[in-house]
Amino acid sequence: MNYEETLDWMFNKLPMYQTQGATAYRKDITNTVLLAKHLGNPERDLKCIHVAGTNGKGSTSHLLASVLQEAGYQVGLYTSPHLKDYRERIAINGEPISKEYICTFINKNKDFFEDNQLSFFEMSVGLAFEYFTQKKTDINIIEVGMGGRLDSTNIVTPLVSVITNIGLDHTQFLGNTLEAIAREKAGIIKKNIPVVIGEYNRETQPVFLAKAIEMNAEIYFASDLIQETYPSELRGAYQIQNKKTVLQTLSILQEQNQFSITEDAIKNGFLKVIQNTKLLGRWHSLGEHPKIICDTAHNAHGLKVVLDQVQQQKFDKLHFVLGVVNDKNLEEILPLFPKKAKYYFCQPNISRGLDVKILQEKASEYNLIGKTYPSVSNAYHAAKEKATTKDFIYIGGSTFVVAEIL
Repeated sequence: MNYEETLDWMFNKLPMYQTQGATAYRKDITNTVLLAKHLGNPERDLKCIHVAGTNGKGSTSHLLASVLQEAGYQVGLYTSPHLKDYRERIAINGEPISKEYICTFINKNKDFFEDNQLSFFEMSVGLAFEYFTQKKTDINIIEVGMGGRLDSTNIVTPLVSVITNIGLDHTQFLGNTLEAIAREKAGIIKKNIPVVIGEYNRETQPVFLAKAIEMNAEIYFASDLIQETYPSELRGAYQIQNKKTVLQTLSILQEQNQFSITEDAIKNGFLKVIQNTKLLGRWHSLGEHPKIICDTAHNAHGLKVVLDQVQQQKFDKLHFVLGVVNDKNLEEILPLFPKKAKYYFCQPNISRGLDVKILQEKASEYNLIGKTYPSVSNAYHAAKEKATTKDFIYIGGSTFVVAEIL
């Protein structure tokens, strides 16, 4: 198969959470262990940092990768989901995996995937681990897909485990309390491996402490330990916590004497994170007059911070291009949006996209008023037509809405 045929097979033959949701979710790592064995257990040869959390794990992963790249290392970066191109998920020093490598990997292992009914995500994890091992990376940043304990990435033994924060998201899989979700994410804490917690509260801290004691893992609460950070290319207000998490993680790496990371490498890594890692969609500016911002925040925990930052901007009128997926808890997120704004409701172009009429109807219950549009693009263009140069346009509600306008 050529690259287009390979992608088509991957997206259509393997169960994919990004498009299908619950039916593609795997509740254990049996398949991943089986795949790793089939590939010769490449994960055992990887030095890595394992990053989980409800929000901020993507930004944290990219910041870590950028700093280590500036320090002169070959850095593998595995993240999900992708916004525009599948190859975004697997990169070394900002260079995405080649089309040829993906084709060879799929063609070589296709029968195994089909015989063992592997999911899209399980296959992607195996691909990333084999690729990083063959390319002999110095260190790898591995972002958890969902949760932690049962995530496919949780077959690694990292140098440091990182949990950015806990919020209510994917509750149908991870539990509907902060404690339950914290327990799932604390599942990445390994025996005798230090763990960094980005943010905590009275519900989640006891969970983290108990798991760290059980695993004899030294635990560091970055929000208590780090006071000062450095400027970054990432402009979202929420990045302050991510930067503290990164600085604490880097401090541990330096204490382990495995990596040399200068202050200049940290400063440059923060300032050049988008340039170095090609990160997209985080308080991402698309225009100035009117000011246009898109952001991938998609749950109450993330949206609250982003919407607070929107309200701090100077503008005459506020315009929201808004779409969500069908498993989103609207009762939690819609009350966060300002009533004094014009809404352009749309449906992301994936099977999990929530019907735009349902979104409009639910939004109206919270006095969020606006018209529906047949596509994200139509909604975005309508907002740009209606907005004056002194207005502010925000596009978001879902990673998949943002992906369509980048």
